[in-house]
Order: sequence, then structure tokens, then C-alpha cells
Amino acid sequence: MGKADFLSPKAIGNRIKSKGLQKLRWYCQMCQKQCRDENGFKCHCMAESHQRQLLLASEDPNQFMDYFSDEFKRDFLELLRRRFGTKRVHNNIVYNEYISHREHVHMNSTQWETLTDFTKWVGKEGLAKVDETPKGWYIQYIDRDPETIRRQEELERKKKQDLDDEERGAKFIEEQVRRGKDGREPEAPTFTELIRENEEEKSNFPVTLNLSPSLSSLLGASALKAPAGATAKRKEPSSASESREKKKKSALEEIIEMEERKKKKQMSASARTENWLQPNIVVKIVTKKLGEKYHKKKAVIQEVRDQYTAVVKLVISGDKLKLDQSHLETVIPAPGKRVMILNGEYRDTEAVLEGIDEKKFSATLTLDSGRLKGKRVEGVAYEDFSKMP
Repeated sequence: MGKADFLSPKAIGNRIKSKGLQKLRWYCQMCQKQCRDENGFKCHCMAESHQRQLLLASEDPNQFMDYFSDEFKRDFLELLRRRFGTKRVHNNIVYNEYISHREHVHMNSTQWETLTDFTKWVGKEGLAKVDETPKGWYIQYIDRDPETIRRQEELERKKKQDLDDEERGAKFIEEQVRRGKDGREPEAPTFTELIRENEEEKSNFPVTLNLSPSLSSLLGASALKAPAGATAKRKEPSSASESREKKKKSALEEIIEMEERKKKKQMSASARTENWLQPNIVVKIVTKKLGEKYHKKKAVIQEVRDQYTAVVKLVISGDKLKLDQSHLETVIPAPGKRVMILNGEYRDTEAVLEGIDEKKFSATLTLDSGRLKGKRVEGVAYEDFSKMP
């Protein structure tokens, strides 16, 4: 009897039966074939194709086991990353989703005997965070994508900057309150009994007006003039109000200056870029992958390719290498030497190194090119400038 047509009822029934999971004991991982019953599995084991696969596996069994183990690990972690992200989840939930795929790699063909052994191995290798609870083992994927790490660092840096601005503003307000009090407590008023010595004499009560700065500005200076016969004691409140007004003006100026500094800081942060490589600067090789011959050796960048790759020439040996930006770092010369600013508001500007602040890991530079030549810039980070040859 010939093979049934693709759209015949028998062919459709066979496809329906082959869907989903079958019994593991009737599955051949070497041939990646699932049999439906014991008789089918027996016929498959007697087939010539299966015998050839067994001969190949017997020559180097470790190679096949390593291949299946790597494929199982890759597919399992990819499912964990794509389906659950960095959430903490029970390992059995992930495994059940993984084996729901009919063509998955079975664990009995890998180097791990149980799911617990595989979970422990993943945690030991640092591929994910694992922890044991009374309910079983839980697993959490560790995302080491450079873009994700950069985004997290940027959020932490922004949060720290906002926190610093809030603390600075709180300290500034406390300082203004302290200046207003001037270290003195307000005097409590004292009340005395009114006694008239002469009944025919009129009583004169001195009246002082404590006006707010807004009201005093509306009335004008002429309305606040003291009478000609007023004593020196009557003029003291006006002098105190003038001193308070001066203090308030200085506080306003300080607030304006603080806002300007904050705007400049934001502008400089927006002007920063991830790539800092520039031709004709001296850098230091920090990677150990090239061996001790090139580790910690200085070189000059000859050419920049794709913004993050540089062709460098070693200063001593003259060898030329092609290195990534992460394998290089800037070089800080002695004071008085010329440097190139690589990042920030004054990017691509030549300058002269004036001094170094080792506590803040920054330096003071004097611009030596462009329209701002001669300007002194303080607080430039070490990684934002480098020595020129």
C-alpha cells in the first residue's frame, strides 16, 4: 500500500498524533527521532541509519555529549532571558516551557543528570543567580549586555546627580536660615504699668512701622523718612531692614549663580559622548590579551575607525596594532605639557595642563586653541583628556 496523500484523513491523523510530547523512552536523541510506540522504536534501532549513528558516536562520545550539552544550555538560557528577563523564577517552570517544544534537546543526553545539577552548574559559572528554598531552586538571569549596563550606569549617575543637587539646595537653605537668625534668639516683650506723673501732661507714644520689603518699595523712600525730631533709636529699625534687604539680595544672587552652574553642568553632560578616541594622542594599552609585551605600553593613535576602533603605533617598538576603545586608556602628562580634550563641552580643543587634583581625580587646564584661547577650565576628569606627542 502506498504512502497516503498529504491531505488524506490518514496523513492528517498521523500529523495530529505526532504533535506534542511523546514518551521519552521512545525518543532517539542521536538521530533526533521520536517514535510513537515500542514497536516503532524497536524498528528504528534495527535500522541501518541508526547503526551508523551509533558507530560515529562510539568513536568520540564526549564530542557528542558536549555538543548536546552546549545546545541545551544555550536554548535554556535564551528562553530564560527572552521569556522572564531578569525576574526570579522557579527553575521547573522554565524547564516545563523548554520541553514543550517538540524538537528540544533531552537532558538525558547531556552531562547533567538532573535539573538541580544543571541549575547548580549555571550558578557556579556565573551565568545566572540561583538560590535554594523549601519550594525548590530559583533562577534569575544576569543580563550582561553592554547597552543594558550602560543604561543602568547612566540612570545611577543621573540619580546621584539629582541627589547631590537636592543636598546642596538643602544645605544652602539651612545656611540662609542661619544667617537670618544671626545666632540670636528673639527677645521676649516686657510689659510695664502706665503711670502718668502729671495729669495735665499729654502722653506721647513712639510708633514704629515694620513694613515688608514689597510694601516699603510701594511707599517709596520719602514716605519712610523719620521726623526731624526723632532720636537715633528711632532710626535703628530702618537700618536693620536695609541690612536684611541687602542679605536677601545676596541670597537671590547666590540662587541665580547656583542655577547657572546647574545649567552649565547639564550642558556639559549633554555634550559628552561614549567614544573619546582622537588621532594624534598618546594612550596606554591596558588589555592583557596581547601578552606582557604590549601590556601597559604607550602608543600614539594613527587612525580612528568606526568611532570605537583605533590603529595605534607603539612609542618604543614602533609596532602597529588595531585595538578597541575598551583596551586603551588616556595618559596624564606632567604639568606644563600639552593635552587634547576628548570629551565634554571643549571636545577637540588643545590645552595646557596646569595642575592635578589627586583627591578628585581631575585636573586644571588652560585652553590653547579656538575662540576661548587662554580660558582656565577646572575639574576636568582624567578620562576626558590625554597627552599629545
